[in-house]
Amino acid sequence: MNSLETPHDIDDSFRDNFAAVDNTTGKRNWFFPQKPTGKWHNRRVWFTIFQLTVMFGLPFLKVNGQPLFLFNILERKFIIFGLFIGPQDYWLFGLMMISFFVFIVLFTTVFGRVWCGWACPQTVFMEMVFRKIEYLIEGDWKAQRALDKAPWNNEKIIKRALKAVVFLAISFLIANLLLSYFVGIDRLEKIIIEPVSEHLTLFLGIVAFTVVFFWNFAWLRDQACTVVCPYGRLQGVLLDKNSVVIAYDYKRGEPREKLHKGKERTAGDCISCYQCVNVCPTGIDIRNGTQMECVNCTACIDACDNIMEKVNLPKGLIRFDSENNIASGKSKLITTRTIGYAVVLTALWVALGYAILTRDDTETTMLRVPGSRYIENPDGSISNLYTFKLFNKTNHGINPDMRILFPKGTLKFAGIPNLHLDGAGMVEGSVFITIPKSEIPGRRTEVKLAIYAGNEKLEEFKTTFIAPEE
Repeated sequence: MNSLETPHDIDDSFRDNFAAVDNTTGKRNWFFPQKPTGKWHNRRVWFTIFQLTVMFGLPFLKVNGQPLFLFNILERKFIIFGLFIGPQDYWLFGLMMISFFVFIVLFTTVFGRVWCGWACPQTVFMEMVFRKIEYLIEGDWKAQRALDKAPWNNEKIIKRALKAVVFLAISFLIANLLLSYFVGIDRLEKIIIEPVSEHLTLFLGIVAFTVVFFWNFAWLRDQACTVVCPYGRLQGVLLDKNSVVIAYDYKRGEPREKLHKGKERTAGDCISCYQCVNVCPTGIDIRNGTQMECVNCTACIDACDNIMEKVNLPKGLIRFDSENNIASGKSKLITTRTIGYAVVLTALWVALGYAILTRDDTETTMLRVPGSRYIENPDGSISNLYTFKLFNKTNHGINPDMRILFPKGTLKFAGIPNLHLDGAGMVEGSVFITIPKSEIPGRRTEVKLAIYAGNEKLEEFKTTFIAPEE
């Protein structure tokens, strides 16, 4: 049989198959990727060290006494880069999320799935933490495969038990990290130091997340990216022929042929060594082109470069490149599509910046009591009764002062007014607004009010004042 593989000889059946499933039995295919080594892997190691340092360090960073980041879903409190977002500003959080998604779309259109391979916590922890522990305990891919097929002897029991204990410990650490973003590092410290009975709900949350993370990294693994996460399935929509992805240079590599010593080579540079397949954590053959399972981890680039160096052929047979550049030597990063995304993203950022800069610290709603009429006082002035709700949109306490700006009038609170606002707190009550008849131009008058904290005006708002017809 001729070892030369022409394009017609290449198996195209991969297009109808899912690498993680055995087509014969329908069972899951477990992957045992070869340990990656090379320039790109070293870069990922350094980037991972930086990323993990940031991830574990951010909960300890504070701005004006509050965390730099906080995502307290239960209490509906969010802090992003020191900006507090309470229940009254959920629309602001939504605008941030829309901006983030548009940024991901733009970034993916230009640079492919770099996020997945380099920054996604799932990939970072799986490939750069748990996988390395697996190599350390069970050995490289062939040793792992042999151990998986071996009977449950002492060696297998010890190695699998040790791996489970280490995986569980790291999962517990990650669960604590996640909780620190939900409740803050100070509260997490109390959960750790104080008796479990005082924080039972949160402790059970840590246990639950520990189990979920252990299950994810010990069993779900690559299927979190290929089955659960929808991002990979969107590549057909987000990518085009100008997108920079991990690509096989088929013009240089085809037709494929095994390497034969002492024989003049007439085929392409691909020697069908399958090293790019052996190192792939999702079990694909990158030579088949961009696929949903590819997470841009760069392992195949290093594997191919190592082989090319050994057989004295140029490196870069597999590299970061675009389909257009491989096919014609021409590629454009800036296209009509990317310009459109950039314009939308810029508009969102401008709107977000304006919303943040013009955002008030408080939000007041004041409405006339339903069914109530105006009150004519003996001195000729007119009074209306209102209910109000005053929200604190910051994370610190405020002692607000409510004042009438226009027209001239007075405020009289029903009962003893206590307008102190805790962080993200709310106070409500009733108040009479009394205005001299000479200041009332007609039956319906717009009253402007403001909330002050000392001499600082926090907010202006309006309400409607009703008076008798003349």
